[in-house]
Amino acid sequence: MEDNDQRQQRLKKLETLKGMGVAPYGARFELKDRAGDLTRRHGDKPKTTLEQEQIACTLAGRIVGLRRFGKAAFAVLQDGADRLQIYLKKDNLSEQAYKICEELDLGDWIGVSGILFRTKTDEFTVDVKQLTFLSKALRPLPEKWHGLTDVETRYRQRYVDLIANPSVHGIFVTRSRIIAGIRAFLIDKGFLEVETPMMQPIPGGATARPFVTHHNALATDLYLRVAPELYLKRLIVGGFPRVFEINRNFRNEGISTIHNPEFTMLEFYVAYADYTDLIALTEELLGRLAKDVLGATTFEYQGHSVNLSSPWRRWSWRQALLEVNQLDKTVLTDRNAALAAAKKLAVEVEKDAALVDILNKIFEETVEPKLVQPTFITDYPIELSPLARRKDADPSLTDRFELYIAGREIANAFSELNDPLDQRQRFEAQVARREAGDVEAHHLDEDFLRALEHGMPPTAGEGIGIDRLVMLFTNQASIRDVILFPQLRPEK
Repeated sequence: MEDNDQRQQRLKKLETLKGMGVAPYGARFELKDRAGDLTRRHGDKPKTTLEQEQIACTLAGRIVGLRRFGKAAFAVLQDGADRLQIYLKKDNLSEQAYKICEELDLGDWIGVSGILFRTKTDEFTVDVKQLTFLSKALRPLPEKWHGLTDVETRYRQRYVDLIANPSVHGIFVTRSRIIAGIRAFLIDKGFLEVETPMMQPIPGGATARPFVTHHNALATDLYLRVAPELYLKRLIVGGFPRVFEINRNFRNEGISTIHNPEFTMLEFYVAYADYTDLIALTEELLGRLAKDVLGATTFEYQGHSVNLSSPWRRWSWRQALLEVNQLDKTVLTDRNAALAAAKKLAVEVEKDAALVDILNKIFEETVEPKLVQPTFITDYPIELSPLARRKDADPSLTDRFELYIAGREIANAFSELNDPLDQRQRFEAQVARREAGDVEAHHLDEDFLRALEHGMPPTAGEGIGIDRLVMLFTNQASIRDVILFPQLRPEK
């Protein structure tokens, strides 16, 4: 009710501005300066220096602070993540400009021109000489918006979060720098950036439940992309030796601190390489990103010191499972022994779970949380890797790694399976799992098999979760804090 009263008051001020001949939603404003740049260039200068130099400036922003006294007022302009105080004095402004000052509310946008100076309390400020009204805010900022912490409001009304918490700007600036850095790194390494379909007739490239949509003109169901993998490998078949895509993926799964149904991935593929080549490339890529974005390869994440200096630990999936839990190797081949181990470790598994699924559940719940420093987990069972190449030394395993940092999977890579006959058998095994009720199992993609039958050279491919990488580099515990508009339940 209080918000509605304030809105009515602001609507009255809107009409007052119109009556004064002021456009409450103005047109172009010639911006010459930014608050952050002015502070960096001149913010440390003493009062006498500013008086001598008479530095003129023109900037704009949202009013996030306002104190009136007599025939003057101090306001704080927020320009992106930066703020700068301005001084509005009747004697220094035109008659109309001062009348505009009397109608200002928190949240309004204005443009100002003036001279930089220091107040009696030595605060860096703009002495405003000209004022232009740019946009009227009809809604007040939320109560206690200076320290807005309500997560529902922050995520649902990200625009308010960005106003109230300038540090949030920094997260998304860092996100942009990370993506730009990845792109520059790969292009410098000779990769070609490509785009693949987001609506696909057959979902593939990951074990995930897809979202389904319908194309009216084609009278067919389509699936939102769960991964671009099979299309990128078609491009390797077609003769592009190095390709990458920074892509949006969609998986119809639960929402948690590390899962959002819509997320961003980097996937890249290198012809004539194997997964060991990608280990070195990944160390170089993330190490360089850390230096460029954070200034160092060692940083804090949620109470842990993480060190990205190479080389990183290599640990086989089976060995990690056994060593962390002090298990006998019989659990690797004996389902009853695996069930007993799960019970002892308080890991819940389904009654009819296959041996490999029992072991994988134990791994996820007991090993993954302990992988704080960067660790490449290698040599996954073939049942968990339907698109990876078998190991020559042990066909029950695959040439694959997953990279874990701070207890979370950051990357997944393998030497790609390029044998079309083997790939068909594995697709058929996945189809059997689907028919048995596994909604995340792969579909059989005949066109992809046809592409492989044209011949794909030895290839290594990798996917890196951009959102989780940003979480790591910005010390955020929830994926929602690094996605501008995370998926939420419908508003009540």
